[in-house]
Amino acid sequence: MKNNVIHKALCGCFIIAIFICTDSVAAQQYVQPERNDTIYLTPKTIFDIAKAKAALAKGKSTIKGVAFIRPENSSLGFNIKTGKKLFADRIKISLYPITPYFDEFLALKKKENPRKLKYAFLSKEAISYRLEAITNSTGEFTFPEMKPGKYYIEGVLNWTQSGTYQQYTGSGYNNYGGRTNYYTNQNYVNHNSELLTKIVEVKKDGEIVEIKLK
Repeated sequence: MKNNVIHKALCGCFIIAIFICTDSVAAQQYVQPERNDTIYLTPKTIFDIAKAKAALAKGKSTIKGVAFIRPENSSLGFNIKTGKKLFADRIKISLYPITPYFDEFLALKKKENPRKLKYAFLSKEAISYRLEAITNSTGEFTFPEMKPGKYYIEGVLNWTQSGTYQQYTGSGYNNYGGRTNYYTNQNYVNHNSELLTKIVEVKKDGEIVEIKLK
């Protein structure tokens, strides 16, 4: 009787040991990290905080603009921007002072290659030294109290394009022995995003500079 009790107790300990070992192995599972094949192009010029801060100090000039695009008209067989103006309705417009650091960044942007995941990036400090404006429903925006200098302005316009097209569904022979193709109308919705950019120069204090951001 006593031996049976000891045997059952030992079996229980063995089962507990198996559970402990199993948990220990599960905790050591390796999680494969996500790949990041992005090629980061960053300026080597040191970002001058004092120069950027001084460029964004208050002045007496004004930059006024309107942001819009003209959607491409693919129905002509080739893409031509002949569509009606699509105004940037309540989007954020960012303004950055063009310093030597930012000049290098703009040069790097010309080397971007989305197919190779090659993109130019600003440092966190450079991003933080900017001004922002919000457009109205007709795409108008204003940066008041600006100093003379050169500035880079950008905004992202997200928009959708919808319509119908004829989808081929099959073919057959008609009563005259000829071949007839059959089509049905299908609806489509395309989601688009466009980066609007502009380099602006305020030449003298007190002037009003008007631009088109497209």
